[in-house]
Amino acid sequence: MDGNGRRFAGLGRLAMGTAWAVLLLGLWMWGRDTTEGAGVPAPTTGDVAAVGRPPSHPLPPAHTPLAAARPKRVVIEAAGVRAPIVASGLDRDGAVKPPPYSRPGAVGWYRAGPEPGSPGTALLVGHVDTKSKPAVFHGLGDLKRGERVRVARSDGTTAEFTVEDVEVVPAKRFDARRVYGSRSHDRAELRLITCGGKFNRSTKTYSANVVVSAYLTGTTGSPRRVSAGSRNAH
Repeated sequence: MDGNGRRFAGLGRLAMGTAWAVLLLGLWMWGRDTTEGAGVPAPTTGDVAAVGRPPSHPLPPAHTPLAAARPKRVVIEAAGVRAPIVASGLDRDGAVKPPPYSRPGAVGWYRAGPEPGSPGTALLVGHVDTKSKPAVFHGLGDLKRGERVRVARSDGTTAEFTVEDVEVVPAKRFDARRVYGSRSHDRAELRLITCGGKFNRSTKTYSANVVVSAYLTGTTGSPRRVSAGSRNAH
């Protein structure tokens, strides 16, 4: 395949097809893991090893989870991501709804789940491409263990996450409990997800998802204080 024009022509089908639809399959399990605290072991073989993310690389300790605050912006220097975050729900087919194709540079946050930085596993989703060019999460699969993800929040703080592993998860071997479940009961975790694998032009589907798992390791900024006048304004 020669040139980005040919690579991306006819793509941009993130909200359709098998690879994106599997996001819904784990939401009820993920919700149970978030509320019941069922830990899930980190993967150590298979897809992680295949994409060159050695699990033996030392990582920093987890930071104490933060109070809930809506996410506003995500920055991933290593993947060239500087994007606004928009709240998202489910589409009419029951799949997590990514931002509209008119906003390929935006990232969707699943608002029925935890906020990034608060206890549990927060979910961010984004397009990998459009019909003519890369989209916001095109470089997600190039992230490495130990790299940073920063999420600016509505309370004035920035939650800093460290990448734990990067996987390409085939749709046929999608393990909902492992992908969505919290790996440790007392951490604030983050999953960043986009389409991956091979694109089938006949069915307009991807064969897999790229899943980046990260956890809170730091924070900057101070929570803004709300004055009594502001609280009573409404």
